[in-house]
Amino acid sequence: VQLQASGGGLVQAGGSLRLSCASSGSSFVPYVMGWFRQAPGKEREFVAAIRLASTTYYADSVKGRFTISRDNRKVFLQMNSLKPEDTAVYYCAAKNSGRRLTSKYEYDYWGQGTLVTVSS
Repeated sequence: VQLQASGGGLVQAGGSLRLSCASSGSSFVPYVMGWFRQAPGKEREFVAAIRLASTTYYADSVKGRFTISRDNRKVFLQMNSLKPEDTAVYYCAAKNSGRRLTSKYEYDYWGQGTLVTVSS
């Protein structure tokens, strides 16, 4: 299974971006798809996740600003009201287990990352 993320870029604070991630390589439909991010010098952290039945989960830092959605084997992250502290490389991830959605150690498949830079 391969995950391909896209949609990153440079945006001013208060602006919006939409990230996309598509899974390919087999007929496998991930039960959970999610987004993580890693800022320079920091650990990779959970951003949002969505189950196949569309139940969503968000980190407190992005609630009310980011929206995760999916279309079968694609997952999207709509990011609004972006802040400079949202600057990071964003990774999409997928797994079959429905447990521990916020733990990066539980995800089996990872995309290559897409850089989001928010200027002040």
